[in-house]
Parts: sequence; structure tokens; C-alpha cells
Amino acid sequence: MQAVDSEVLNQVNAWLQDGQPCWLATVVQTWGSSPRPVGSLLACDPGGHIVGSLSGGCVEDDLLEKLTRGELAAEQAQFFQYGITSEETEKLGLPCGGHLYIVVEPVTPDAKSIDHFAHLNERLVQRRCVQRCVDLKSRSFSYLDVAVHQPLDWDSDREVLTHTYGPHYQLFIIGAGMVSKYLADMAKNLDYDVTVCDPREHLIADFDVPGVRLVNDMPDDAVKKHAADPSSAIVALTHDPRIDDMGLMEALKTDAFYIGAMGSTRTSASRRERLAALDLTPAEIANLHAPIGLPIGSKTPPEIAIAILAEITAVRQHQVAAARTQLAELGARAALSVG
Repeated sequence: MQAVDSEVLNQVNAWLQDGQPCWLATVVQTWGSSPRPVGSLLACDPGGHIVGSLSGGCVEDDLLEKLTRGELAAEQAQFFQYGITSEETEKLGLPCGGHLYIVVEPVTPDAKSIDHFAHLNERLVQRRCVQRCVDLKSRSFSYLDVAVHQPLDWDSDREVLTHTYGPHYQLFIIGAGMVSKYLADMAKNLDYDVTVCDPREHLIADFDVPGVRLVNDMPDDAVKKHAADPSSAIVALTHDPRIDDMGLMEALKTDAFYIGAMGSTRTSASRRERLAALDLTPAEIANLHAPIGLPIGSKTPPEIAIAILAEITAVRQHQVAAARTQLAELGARAALSVG
């Protein structure tokens, strides 16, 4: 999820902890052009404080006015449409032909809501996914801890919203060299959060890719702190076994969905022997992609970066598809047992 949406849930949790009611709005469907994607969140309180965004235009002001006047979602969650007429589209600053469909929930600081949103935030802090279900007709809400993201689902007939919250995919790079610069830049364009770790202070100081978190620390400590979760990919690119092996020793014990190390076939074989001597199990070492990247004949730093991202993408899509198939099978078994 986007960082701004995580901030919204954090603010809802803070308001509830302080005993303050609020509203939570979710974009469930769009038609035509839309400045914010499906799943975007906005929260506001009776005092007019707003966190997040639904449109980037005047929708937010109009929504706040309707909520504070009691015209919308006064006692229960409600589905609402913006941009039905051309006049409304122009007034609210929506793009030409844009329609915005939202679900707005009143959130009260009762014990169930407090526990509910505290759990959502705890999962996000842990960089784990959680699926939230809101049933407008029965006025109920619930959560389910899940392994992977699922696309937002709005069942307009049943009036049920199912929305998965979770962390952005992260690329954690050990080493601040030339390949790392190309890889970080490309990964940012693929919507990864990128962290670059290197204990060598001068290389971190010279790393000039914008929008990247820089960590001047030993890689084993940094991996434990920043990338020990299923939404992270970890790559070791320094060519220095004293640095790479230290990071990999910790990375291979995590739930990261991809772990890779740069080096030739011979170098990679030697690395596996060293890792085995460091008491990593054969199963843990088997999770290492080395030599790193798809074999596309890459030689230059940008070509190597492309090969690495291609392999990460392939592994990620395969694991997501497998997890979703497993969830579907579990759902089918549950339906049969009920029937």
C-alpha cells in the first residue's frame, strides 16, 4: 500500500486510542480518469482534520461537509458516488468523465473498533498483510491475517468491501556500487521501496539516487531491522565476501521472498561452501539465487540490473500466484465442509 494510506490507518488508530470518533473513506471503484487509485484511503474527524486523499480536488471538502452535517454515514457505513453529472464533475475538480465511488464508515472509539484498528496497525508495523471485510448491510467488520495481497473487491449487490492492507514491496540492496545505482533507480520505477545498506561511509555518502533510504550499518543488523519480512527482496552486490556473506547469513534466515548474490558460478559455489560453514542449513542455502539474475547475457551494470529485476519479478509473481491458488483451495474446502 502507499505510504499515505498507512498514515491514514495510523491516524485512525491514534484518534480511537484518544477516544475520538472519526470517519474512514475508501475508493472502491472509479470510471474514466481518476487521480487516486482504487483502495485509496481518507480519514477525518469531527473537527475537520483530514489525512489522506480521495481525489486531490474538491471531493475532500465536499465529503467533510456532508459528514459533519450528518448527511452521510451518520450511523452506519454507506456507499456514495461522486461525478454522476458533468456539473458535479466540474465543480469537484474530477478529471473529464471521472466517476469516484467510495465507501464511508463512521468509526467510534468502542472496544471492538479500538482492538480492530490496533491490530491493523500492528500488522503494518510488522510489514505483514491483513485483509479487512466491511459488510454494509449487517453493519459488521472483521479482519483476517493473510500472506499476500489480494485485489480490492467491492460486491455492490451484497454491499461487502474486502480490502487487503499491507506493506509496499521492498528491495533491500547490500552494497552502494554502480550496479546498485542502476538497480535502485529501476526498482523505484517499478514502485519498490528501496533501501541501500553499506558499512562503508564514503560509498553511502556518494550514493545519489533520489528517493532511496540509505543505511550506513553492518548488513546483518540492517537486514534484521529493515527486511526480515515476506514483502522484501534482498540482494548482495558488493563482491566483498566479508560484507555480502554477513548480510546473506542473516537474510537466509528471514521470510524475504527473494535473496540473491552477485558473482560467477565459481564464486557462487565458494559462497555456498562458506555459508554452510556458518551453520546455515541446506534448505536455507537453497533459497539463495546465485549467480543472481536471469541468464540474459548481461555484462554492463544496467544490463545486470535488468536481469536481477527480471528474476525478482518472476519469483514474486510465481509466489503470489501459488499463494492465491492455495487460498482459493482452502476457501473451496471450507465451502464444501459447510455444505
